[in-house]
Amino acid sequence: MEKVDKKVAIPQVAEEFIRYLLVGGLAFVLDATVLYVFKNFVFEGFGRVGILLSAAIGFIAGLVFNYVFSILFVFNKARERVKGREVLSFAIFALVGVCGLLLTELGMYIGLLVLGDDMYILVKIIVSGVVFLWNFIARKVILFK
Repeated sequence: MEKVDKKVAIPQVAEEFIRYLLVGGLAFVLDATVLYVFKNFVFEGFGRVGILLSAAIGFIAGLVFNYVFSILFVFNKARERVKGREVLSFAIFALVGVCGLLLTELGMYIGLLVLGDDMYILVKIIVSGVVFLWNFIARKVILFK
Protein backbone atom coordinates (compact mmCIF):
# COMPACT_ATOMS: atom_id res chain seq x y z
CA MET A 1 0.00 0.00 0.00
CA GLU A 2 1.33 3.42 -0.99
CA LYS A 3 1.73 6.04 1.73
CA VAL A 4 -0.22 9.19 0.99
CA ASP A 5 1.25 12.51 2.04
CA LYS A 6 -1.56 14.41 3.73
CA LYS A 7 -0.07 17.87 3.83
CA VAL A 8 -2.61 20.48 4.68
CA ALA A 9 -2.48 23.36 2.25
CA ILE A 10 -2.45 26.72 3.94
CA PRO A 11 -4.07 29.47 1.88
CA GLN A 12 -1.57 31.96 0.48
CA VAL A 13 -3.06 34.85 2.46
CA ALA A 14 -2.60 32.88 5.71
CA GLU A 15 1.04 32.20 4.85
CA GLU A 16 1.56 35.86 4.04
CA PHE A 17 -0.12 36.88 7.30
CA ILE A 18 2.20 34.60 9.30
CA ARG A 19 5.26 36.05 7.54
CA TYR A 20 3.86 39.58 8.00
CA LEU A 21 3.39 38.82 11.69
CA LEU A 22 7.07 37.86 11.96
CA VAL A 23 8.27 40.90 10.02
CA GLY A 24 5.79 43.13 11.86
CA GLY A 25 7.04 41.77 15.18
CA LEU A 26 10.61 42.64 14.29
CA ALA A 27 9.53 46.04 12.99
CA PHE A 28 7.70 46.59 16.29
CA VAL A 29 10.86 45.76 18.26
CA LEU A 30 12.76 48.32 16.19
CA ASP A 31 9.91 50.85 16.52
CA ALA A 32 9.63 50.43 20.31
CA THR A 33 13.42 50.53 20.76
CA VAL A 34 13.67 53.78 18.80
CA LEU A 35 10.71 55.17 20.79
CA TYR A 36 12.44 54.28 24.07
CA VAL A 37 15.86 55.64 23.04
CA PHE A 38 14.51 58.91 21.65
CA LYS A 39 12.09 59.45 24.56
CA ASN A 40 14.78 58.83 27.18
CA PHE A 41 17.90 60.28 25.53
CA VAL A 42 16.98 62.72 22.77
CA PHE A 43 13.68 64.23 23.91
CA GLU A 44 14.23 63.75 27.65
CA GLY A 45 12.36 66.43 29.53
CA PHE A 46 9.95 67.17 26.66
CA GLY A 47 7.07 65.35 28.40
CA ARG A 48 4.19 64.06 26.31
CA VAL A 49 5.39 65.95 23.22
CA GLY A 50 8.70 64.08 23.46
CA ILE A 51 6.84 60.77 23.65
CA LEU A 52 4.73 61.60 20.59
CA LEU A 53 7.77 62.78 18.59
CA SER A 54 9.68 59.66 19.61
CA ALA A 55 6.70 57.48 18.62
CA ALA A 56 6.65 59.09 15.16
CA ILE A 57 10.40 58.54 14.63
CA GLY A 58 10.11 54.93 15.81
CA PHE A 59 7.14 54.37 13.51
CA ILE A 60 9.11 55.65 10.50
CA ALA A 61 12.05 53.36 11.33
CA GLY A 62 9.64 50.42 11.56
CA LEU A 63 7.93 51.47 8.31
CA VAL A 64 11.16 51.36 6.30
CA PHE A 65 12.14 48.01 7.85
CA ASN A 66 8.67 46.64 7.15
CA TYR A 67 8.70 47.76 3.51
CA VAL A 68 12.05 46.14 2.74
CA PHE A 69 11.13 42.84 4.37
CA SER A 70 7.59 42.82 3.00
CA ILE A 71 9.06 42.95 -0.50
CA LEU A 72 11.79 40.41 0.26
CA PHE A 73 9.94 37.96 2.47
CA VAL A 74 6.22 38.49 3.06
CA PHE A 75 4.21 38.96 -0.09
CA ASN A 76 4.79 36.32 -2.76
CA LYS A 77 5.91 37.64 -6.11
CA ALA A 78 5.96 41.21 -4.81
CA ARG A 79 9.47 41.83 -6.13
CA GLU A 80 8.38 41.05 -9.68
CA ARG A 81 5.28 43.24 -9.42
CA VAL A 82 7.13 46.30 -8.15
CA LYS A 83 10.19 45.94 -10.39
CA GLY A 84 10.60 49.20 -12.24
CA ARG A 85 7.96 50.80 -10.01
CA GLU A 86 9.90 50.84 -6.74
CA VAL A 87 9.28 54.54 -6.09
CA LEU A 88 5.53 54.27 -6.75
CA SER A 89 5.35 51.06 -4.73
CA PHE A 90 7.12 52.63 -1.77
CA ALA A 91 4.96 55.76 -2.07
CA ILE A 92 1.77 53.66 -1.81
CA PHE A 93 3.30 51.60 0.99
CA ALA A 94 4.27 54.83 2.77
CA LEU A 95 0.80 56.35 2.25
CA VAL A 96 -0.75 53.39 4.02
CA GLY A 97 1.99 53.88 6.62
CA VAL A 98 1.11 57.55 7.04
CA CYS A 99 -2.46 56.51 7.82
CA GLY A 100 -0.95 54.05 10.29
CA LEU A 101 1.18 56.85 11.74
CA LEU A 102 -1.92 59.02 12.21
CA LEU A 103 -3.65 56.09 13.93
CA THR A 104 -0.53 55.59 16.05
CA GLU A 105 -0.31 59.22 17.11
CA LEU A 106 -4.04 59.42 17.86
CA GLY A 107 -3.96 56.14 19.77
CA MET A 108 -0.84 57.17 21.68
CA TYR A 109 -2.38 60.54 22.59
CA ILE A 110 -5.63 58.98 23.81
CA GLY A 111 -3.82 56.15 25.58
CA LEU A 112 -1.48 58.55 27.37
CA LEU A 113 -4.46 60.64 28.47
CA VAL A 114 -6.22 57.56 29.83
CA LEU A 115 -3.28 55.58 31.28
CA GLY A 116 -0.70 58.30 31.89
CA ASP A 117 2.68 59.13 30.38
CA ASP A 118 4.51 56.48 32.44
CA MET A 119 2.56 53.76 30.60
CA TYR A 120 3.80 54.80 27.13
CA ILE A 121 5.24 51.35 26.29
CA LEU A 122 1.96 49.60 27.20
CA VAL A 123 0.05 52.17 25.16
CA LYS A 124 2.47 51.57 22.26
CA ILE A 125 1.87 47.80 22.42
CA ILE A 126 -1.92 48.22 22.33
CA VAL A 127 -1.85 50.83 19.56
CA SER A 128 0.61 48.74 17.53
CA GLY A 129 -1.78 45.80 17.49
CA VAL A 130 -4.52 47.90 15.92
CA VAL A 131 -2.16 49.57 13.44
CA PHE A 132 -0.63 46.18 12.54
CA LEU A 133 -4.02 44.91 11.37
CA TRP A 134 -4.73 48.12 9.45
CA ASN A 135 -1.35 47.95 7.71
CA PHE A 136 -1.66 44.29 6.71
CA ILE A 137 -5.18 44.57 5.34
CA ALA A 138 -4.59 47.88 3.54
CA ARG A 139 -1.27 46.80 2.00
CA LYS A 140 -2.65 43.42 0.96
CA VAL A 141 -5.71 44.98 -0.70
CA ILE A 142 -4.08 48.06 -2.24
CA LEU A 143 -0.50 47.07 -3.03
CA PHE A 144 0.02 43.31 -2.92
CA LYS A 145 -3.31 42.02 -4.23
